[in-house]
Amino acid sequence: MIKLLHVGLGPLGKMIVLDAHRRGVAQVVACVDIDPALAGMRLLDALPELVDTPSGQAPILASLDAVSDWKAFDAAVVSTSSDLARCAPTLRAILGKGLPIVSTCEELLFPWLRHAALAAELDALAKQHGTGLVGTGVNPGFMMDALPVALSAVCRNVRKVHVWRIQDATPRRIPFQKKIGAGLDDAGFKARIADGSLRHVGLGESLHFIAHCLGFEVARWEETIEPVKATRALESAIGPIPVGRASGVRQVARGWDKSGAEVVTLEFQAAIGQTDPMPHDRVRIEAEPVIDSRIEGGVHGDVATTAITLNAVRALLDTARARPGLHTMATMPMTYALRGG
Repeated sequence: MIKLLHVGLGPLGKMIVLDAHRRGVAQVVACVDIDPALAGMRLLDALPELVDTPSGQAPILASLDAVSDWKAFDAAVVSTSSDLARCAPTLRAILGKGLPIVSTCEELLFPWLRHAALAAELDALAKQHGTGLVGTGVNPGFMMDALPVALSAVCRNVRKVHVWRIQDATPRRIPFQKKIGAGLDDAGFKARIADGSLRHVGLGESLHFIAHCLGFEVARWEETIEPVKATRALESAIGPIPVGRASGVRQVARGWDKSGAEVVTLEFQAAIGQTDPMPHDRVRIEAEPVIDSRIEGGVHGDVATTAITLNAVRALLDTARARPGLHTMATMPMTYALRGG
């Protein structure tokens, strides 16, 4: 069984830890979280579901400096922030110990877009210590980037990739609902767009990942964000949402090549009570042959993110020593569902 160091016990981090236990694919040996209320506890104190389990006895440490035995771990999972610059000190420290990292940091999917110098630094550090790191998740990490790239394997002469991800955010965790602006009025929505706190992080990274893999030269790209407004009164985990308030976000990224042709289009929409259109995931590849794949109902984001994060650990362990460095989901071995045992 894989022995994990887990960093970040927010809602997503807790889901990953519980999934590791329930599936029997990994044992969490220690956790790190900056919340002072958790320092000194055991994992079962934060997650009572882990009582009478080896993971439940894992200590929750206040910082990486408190880790006493780095040889106790096979890999680390880091689920702390969407912002790569904020994650960087944690990533540097763990790579410096030679431990491979799977992170849910959205900007790490394709960090060359916004953090080219930092990407080069992390790549060099991983190679120096004979290990690897990768950023993944449901989106970015699979549904709107790795999946369309994989589907293109049976194509030739690819002209355009168009991906839709339409979600009902009702069952998602509260931080996600807040991140998409649910419940805000027009002024509040615009203010959060302006300060950068309201957006689906990673759409640009997904676009450039696809372009890089398929050989498109993106000469220009843009991203637009607008509210999805409630057309009926809604109830949600963050409270009631009256008619006219934002129930979520619609975000579209488009990329054009030098000729002016639109080669990649990504449409993301997540809203509480989403019904028009009904939730679904869809990939259409204009090529020979045309690929048009649709998943009715869509893929549940939190379930899928915890699954792919843990599944990617094994894939990274298989490649990090042979090919150390900063990886993407395109340079990893095929990632697939792990069975416990």
